[in-house]
Amino acid sequence: MNSTYLGMPAFPRAAADATRDTRLRANLTRATGTIRARRAQAIAELDDDWPRLRAAGAAIKDRTLRHLDHYLVELEEAVTAAGGTVHWAADAEEANRIVTELVQATGESEVVKVKSMATQEIGLNEALEAAGIRAYETDLAELIVQLGDDRPSHILVPAIHRNRGEIRDLFTREMAAWGRPAPDGLTDTPADLAEAARLHLREKFLRAKVGVSGANFMVAETGTMVVVESEGNGRMCLTLPDTLISVVGIEKVVPTWRDLEVFLQTLPRSSTAERMNPYTSMWTGTTDRDGPRHFHLVLLDNGRTDTLTDQVGRQALRCIRCSACLNVCPVYERAGGHAYGSVYPGPIGAILSPQLRGTHTAIDASLPYASTLCGACYDVCPVAIDIPDILVHLRERVAEQGGPGHRLEHAVVRAAGAVLDRPALYEAAQRTAAATRRLHPRRLPGPGAGAWSAERDLPRVAAEPFRSWWRANHPTGEPPTGEHLHAEPPTEERP
Repeated sequence: MNSTYLGMPAFPRAAADATRDTRLRANLTRATGTIRARRAQAIAELDDDWPRLRAAGAAIKDRTLRHLDHYLVELEEAVTAAGGTVHWAADAEEANRIVTELVQATGESEVVKVKSMATQEIGLNEALEAAGIRAYETDLAELIVQLGDDRPSHILVPAIHRNRGEIRDLFTREMAAWGRPAPDGLTDTPADLAEAARLHLREKFLRAKVGVSGANFMVAETGTMVVVESEGNGRMCLTLPDTLISVVGIEKVVPTWRDLEVFLQTLPRSSTAERMNPYTSMWTGTTDRDGPRHFHLVLLDNGRTDTLTDQVGRQALRCIRCSACLNVCPVYERAGGHAYGSVYPGPIGAILSPQLRGTHTAIDASLPYASTLCGACYDVCPVAIDIPDILVHLRERVAEQGGPGHRLEHAVVRAAGAVLDRPALYEAAQRTAAATRRLHPRRLPGPGAGAWSAERDLPRVAAEPFRSWWRANHPTGEPPTGEHLHAEPPTEERP
């Protein structure tokens, strides 16, 4: 996946640094709070229809994933019949090679891009740059990230970690190096910032011969690509260039137009809190009368079929990239998106990235633990992905990988099981613990256990085990009654 994130620290350390950034936390709190409130109003308009739409979306995705091989072949046949060319990419390296060769075949040295998570996932911009091809991001937020030599921190609003003053300074300082400079006296009002971006991008739209996009959905029965957006910049990229190359994850296919209808109701309300997206662009192959003359679809696997084999984790492939889970997550709101070390931040990133990339690096092994398991992400997911359940599942996978800490944990659990399975041994252990209670530490040893006990009081062992106290006070051994339950327990000595 994206080489931009190689070498980043594991989530706990990255999050510790991020939470100390007071400006970042203020930006995130303000932005996510506003989005949450607007989304709640948009969902409330549907009343009882929302749970049914949510269930329908989950069912459609599950059915599609069960028969993904069939629908992908149907999609390829439909795209080819409509005049497009389909390429299959097993991983990021192959996808980057395909796109680079397609651009080189046109003789062009620059491309304009629609906002695309898939191209960020594979590090396409960096691959094109290495081949001498410059990629221009045209989504406003992606433009901000690119000008700042930054990384996206949110699925829907990649520059959510920036405030208006930072964006104005960035435009003033960096735009000239990428094309038309920012206007003199640029202010930080949204209208002025949007106009500066519009002027900067217009010349790129008019001269670009190659466009690169992703897709929100692909309709198998007709070979139609669907991109939803709010600015109109995407439509410029999709319609003006002579050649259009779309890189799309294989899980984005839906069987029919009727299935698409469900997601065109749930996606805008969950993401931008709108009844429908301002721009919904759909194209099927090529036509002599309008749009690009050459269309290439690159179907990207990059770990998706491996994820599909996991009966629990495959739910993550339902994701329609609405970002609702990010906006309600207390961990994301405090740590921000960069701490996740992936193009997919927040709760969905915590379950998707470790499955696409594996859990063999410190970053990916830490992501399943980047959650309080509060369940808010599941409550808002428009396709009912049980993110907390998958997080626990992935934690088990990480634990099974082993390592010194995990081997010690397994040894402790086995020892505890051996004691609990033998009543006489268990009682002897209780007596020993009570006799040595004054020697017990106040904190647990080791970095992990020590960090846990640093924030919690370890329970004190009773001066006398309950079984010993019961036999002393009830030598006949009769079972406890209500009266017995009100008897005074052994006096607990406090240090």
